[in-house]
Amino acid sequence: MSDAIKHECGIALIRLLKPLEYYIEKYGSATYGINKMYLLMEKQHNRGQDGAGLANIKFDVEPGQRYISRYRSNTTHAIKDIFEKVHNKFQTAYDKNPDKVKDAKWLKENIAFTGELYLGHLRYGTYGGNSIEQCHPFLRQNNWMTRNLVVAGNFNLTNVDELFNLLVSIGQHPKEKSDTVTVLEKIGHFLDVENQQIFDKYKEQGLSNQEISKKIAEELNVQKILEHSSSEWDGGYVMSGLFGHGDAFVLRDPSGIRPAFYYQDEEVVVVTSERPVIQTAFNVPLETIKEIQPGHALIIKKNGKVTEELVKTPTLKTPCSFERIYFSRGSDKDIYKERKQLGRNICDLVLKAVDNDLKNSVFSFIPNTAEVSFYGLMKGLQDALNVIKLEKIKALGPNPSDEDLKQILALRNRIEKIAIKDAKLRTFITQDNSRDDLVAHVYDITYGSVYPTDNLVIIDDSIVRGTTLKQSILKILDRLNPKKIVVVSSAPQIRYPDCYGIDMTKFSDFIAFKAAIQLLKDTNQEHIIQDTYNQCKAQENLPKEQLVNHVKNIYKPFTAEQISEKIAEMLTPNHLKAKVEIVFQTIEGLHDACPNHKGDWYFTGNYPTPGGNKVVNNSFINYFEGKNQRSY
Repeated sequence: MSDAIKHECGIALIRLLKPLEYYIEKYGSATYGINKMYLLMEKQHNRGQDGAGLANIKFDVEPGQRYISRYRSNTTHAIKDIFEKVHNKFQTAYDKNPDKVKDAKWLKENIAFTGELYLGHLRYGTYGGNSIEQCHPFLRQNNWMTRNLVVAGNFNLTNVDELFNLLVSIGQHPKEKSDTVTVLEKIGHFLDVENQQIFDKYKEQGLSNQEISKKIAEELNVQKILEHSSSEWDGGYVMSGLFGHGDAFVLRDPSGIRPAFYYQDEEVVVVTSERPVIQTAFNVPLETIKEIQPGHALIIKKNGKVTEELVKTPTLKTPCSFERIYFSRGSDKDIYKERKQLGRNICDLVLKAVDNDLKNSVFSFIPNTAEVSFYGLMKGLQDALNVIKLEKIKALGPNPSDEDLKQILALRNRIEKIAIKDAKLRTFITQDNSRDDLVAHVYDITYGSVYPTDNLVIIDDSIVRGTTLKQSILKILDRLNPKKIVVVSSAPQIRYPDCYGIDMTKFSDFIAFKAAIQLLKDTNQEHIIQDTYNQCKAQENLPKEQLVNHVKNIYKPFTAEQISEKIAEMLTPNHLKAKVEIVFQTIEGLHDACPNHKGDWYFTGNYPTPGGNKVVNNSFINYFEGKNQRSY
């Protein structure tokens, strides 16, 4: 219902632990790994709609043969494009050589993507354009097999400038200043250093270069490479990489901000950004899937050894709560439970908003991602309704009539499908002068489901900017002629920018911030805005570790309810007949529903890394100075 939030990407990694002929014999096809990758990526499609990429590495190929393959696409149907291209290669080869369909050696020598190691990526860009060059995986090539590097990740780093300067200081010349290129070159640098150290050791012992090459592949210390590479990284990240000879890794940030899960059996090791996709693709029970611990890397050596190694000392674990509220698929057992609890936890505020009048209140949800929290809200309201029924029954006295009892027991929450999105119309809308009128018709509504005496309660996942509410949703709902429209957010008020992968970087985008600023003006406290700017400006050049989030002062004079009232006032369109009230989840309700995911900086301003305070500082300076640009 509120404006869509672009967010973090998704990764999928598969290491086949058996030779290709094993999968051909057991599963009847050489495309076992490819088919599993397709499932893992398609089931995480919610994490990436701007592009996708797939890389594969073959083990033990002869010199002169290609051993790294990569396809990327930035089209609307990126995943489909990539896998159609891969399968077409197989089909062409089969058509020309039908007798080779199950010849593992021939297939590996003649067809791309028949290797043992796969890395897939789904891109949801939060910065820059959407060219093919910006799609992961990224590739750093070298004639030495052990110096080749393929990288893809779900990450945002807050200190790219600092990292860029470090690369320059060690003599590199990065082609651009972006966190992806910076990460690639940083890992690449220490990969080169590790290669050289092993090479020098065995050169002194008189080994030939070919012998040394094999030694490097065996002895490469992936943990050491990652320790040096990530030492200065600040941000939220799951970084995955493949080395040309066959080692692989997936590294998670020390705060556990971004998610990563893995599964291993005798045939395969698999890593994804979401847990249920592994369950679906491999039909394995939940308890067999593990979470990569914060600050640790899952390292898969070419020889098949799998370990989880400490790379950076873990800090306070603060996994992103937006994963639970909105981004990840609700099919995960725990996420489904948490989203229902988010709905249940806001029941008291909803009852207050409708004056406990459930008889004259209609409940629905927009968009579909809010459906699970809607179920939780309904269960909570059913409990409240049961209390009302009990009180009514007690009031009837010792001998109630059957008719009176039937009327009381017949009381139900009034649930309706109020709005249905017209996808065809949405794709037609452009940015011309008639856009607002077209936007107002994106949803079809169910006429006759609401009466003029009714409250209409609609639950959403979150409210960021509120522009869609004001431009279309409230106007559409008002056509049903309710006396009051209550918009419920299962998330608290979004007050601060994110810098760890979600596309929320500007204060001017947040309706909660705008409401607080307007309240300061309404109450003659505008000096707080100037004071906050001065405080942010004064620490602009300090090291990020010394920064304080002074923007909290903007919200301090007001209660959450006061800000919610101002938000409702600001988002109510002119000439709307119904009264509008907006109800937000509380911070306490969020933590109760998602007890293991305390990453709430967008609601509280409590950033888990020093770079977060740097970002919020820069973002407020940009707002005050009228600069419409990103803060990192």
